[in-house]
Amino acid sequence: MTYQEAIDFLFSQLPMFSRIGAPAYKPGLDTSIHLDNYFGNPHRKFKSIHIAGTNGKGSVSHNLASILQAQGYKVGLYTSPHLIDFRERMRINGEMIPEEDVVDFVVRWQTSNFDGRPSFFELTMMMAFDWFAKEGVDYAVIEVGMGGRLDSTNIISPIAGVITNISLDHTQFLGDTLLAIAKEKGGIIKAGIPMTIGNVNDEIRALYAKTANDLMSPIKFASDYQYLKNPRINEDFTISGTYNGHEIVSPLSGEYQMENLNTILHVIEMLRFRGFEISEEAVVNGLRDVMKSTGFAGRWMKLSDSPLTICDTGHNRGGLERTMPQLENLLAKRREKYPDARLRIVIGFVNDKDVEHIIDLLPKDAEYYVTQASVPRAMPAESLLHLLENGELKCRLIPEGVAIAYEAALNDSDKEKDILFIGGSTFVVADLLNNLQK
Repeated sequence: MTYQEAIDFLFSQLPMFSRIGAPAYKPGLDTSIHLDNYFGNPHRKFKSIHIAGTNGKGSVSHNLASILQAQGYKVGLYTSPHLIDFRERMRINGEMIPEEDVVDFVVRWQTSNFDGRPSFFELTMMMAFDWFAKEGVDYAVIEVGMGGRLDSTNIISPIAGVITNISLDHTQFLGDTLLAIAKEKGGIIKAGIPMTIGNVNDEIRALYAKTANDLMSPIKFASDYQYLKNPRINEDFTISGTYNGHEIVSPLSGEYQMENLNTILHVIEMLRFRGFEISEEAVVNGLRDVMKSTGFAGRWMKLSDSPLTICDTGHNRGGLERTMPQLENLLAKRREKYPDARLRIVIGFVNDKDVEHIIDLLPKDAEYYVTQASVPRAMPAESLLHLLENGELKCRLIPEGVAIAYEAALNDSDKEKDILFIGGSTFVVADLLNNLQK
């Protein structure tokens, strides 16, 4: 079997939520537990940190992995979805799983006598756990796929857990209120396991405090103390601040990353309190080198200065509440020098996203290039155009795909004055980065 044949099998034979949506959603742990037993319980062979949340869990996961790597540990990192290469989902010390290991696992699976049909996520999660165990990682940072309580990753017994924040997303699966969603994500809280909670409202805070108390789990709320002192965004979009007297610089851009950084530092403090060796130098170096050491991409990512071009994978109300005001602030600053500067947005969503209830977040003073990503789950560009025009936004329909829409926006842009943004969906950003790579 070739690597391409293995990938074709995974993508075509197994139901994959990120591509087709609801038909692939398979809540519950029974199949994952069965798989875990079949492959010899690989997750029990390494220590893990479990990360859930509506937004920010990718940033928190990558930063924690980078800090642990900087300390000298061998660190596995499991995240989803991937942007360009399937193997991005599983890394050890920043290196993606080798193609031959993907092939080996698929062959073992195809020749197995396993009784059941796992989803794409269930099987590829087990691939990651199996590889981490085989390679003898010291720690693995495991990102939840969706929710928490019924997510496949919830079979692990972590040394620590994190819930970054809660906002409305995947409401058809997790519930249509913040509290309902919080309960699902709070399902990763386990007896005696320390938890760090990011930015949540008072009602959700009370829920998590009670849950942790009932399970005798130590809990920290990042809003209680600001470990990142004097945070600021620099002209090059990096974030700076001080931590325990040390200067911190993070290449992850966007104001929302300051919130994520404070959550990360709370996790580090909790791990240290429980006896883990993590030096100040490891924190400084891990945060500074996160993109290089883990391959992290797609979050408020600057692609060009001419014109200023940014992409971001934020795709729900919570994510857009953070990114859209930043775009408007950028435009306002740009217009101090260039009064006729324009904001151009290449946008697409998936078809199960409640776009009608996030249109109010989109800047009115922008030109939209309406398109669709190359996944079956993508919302047709014509449908999105209708919704955006009903919101009185200035739109141009480009259904041929993200690459063509980006090219049109680029051609329309004044390279010195304008700002170009690409987002709305992880898959829109993935298509863009795939095209730029080519």
